[in-house]
Amino acid sequence: MNKYLSLLCVIGCFAQPVWAANNVNLGNFTGATAQADFKAFSEDLGAALSYKPITPPTPLGITGFDLGLEVTSTKMRNLDIATNSSMNNLVVPKLHIYKGLPLNIDVGAFYSAVPTTNIKFYGGELRYAILEGSTALPAVGIRGALTKLTGVSQLGLTTKSLDVSVSKGFAIFTPYAGIGRVWVDSTPDAATGLTEETFQQGKVYVGGNFNLGVANVALEYDKTGSAPSYSAKLGYRF
Repeated sequence: MNKYLSLLCVIGCFAQPVWAANNVNLGNFTGATAQADFKAFSEDLGAALSYKPITPPTPLGITGFDLGLEVTSTKMRNLDIATNSSMNNLVVPKLHIYKGLPLNIDVGAFYSAVPTTNIKFYGGELRYAILEGSTALPAVGIRGALTKLTGVSQLGLTTKSLDVSVSKGFAIFTPYAGIGRVWVDSTPDAATGLTEETFQQGKVYVGGNFNLGVANVALEYDKTGSAPSYSAKLGYRF
């Protein structure tokens, strides 16, 4: 597992400029458009840091685990202004774990520290499978999740989300799709002169899970608000 974590960090570093720190600095939002730019940035940052399931809604069962290392890339407006760099895509590595519980309930949690930035955040989910799925029927699940930004002293950002998803397994491949809503609270430090932005965004996503026995691979496309995200996960699911 340590070698996978090291590999993920290396990927994250190469995916973002490494010649300088790309820390978020809200002091870069100045002039007549400062608040509008901050709102656009908050919308996309909320999309980037909101919960990404990267797993089908099929319940794991009381003995089941899904442990993986992920990378998510999100196209963002005004990321270059906020970081005073040429960055337009925020690449986020995560360590993610899910555990099956009785009654078709699963829980999940993740942690992330984004290389070359001061962005750190964590989150979790609670998921219930309305239908657990079978050879004839799909699995259907409802999920509640939250995430919280840390590490950026000038900004507090939290997201809460609710979604419903469906999947159908075919041998080692399980495609899935979902739709939901994300609530974002983006609170800048008063010294920046910016004001809080609170808003909602629609969410749609599609993905596929490949269980190869010795390893599990999942790919997912997500669009929250106007920001597209692409995710990949490598790990174990049993």
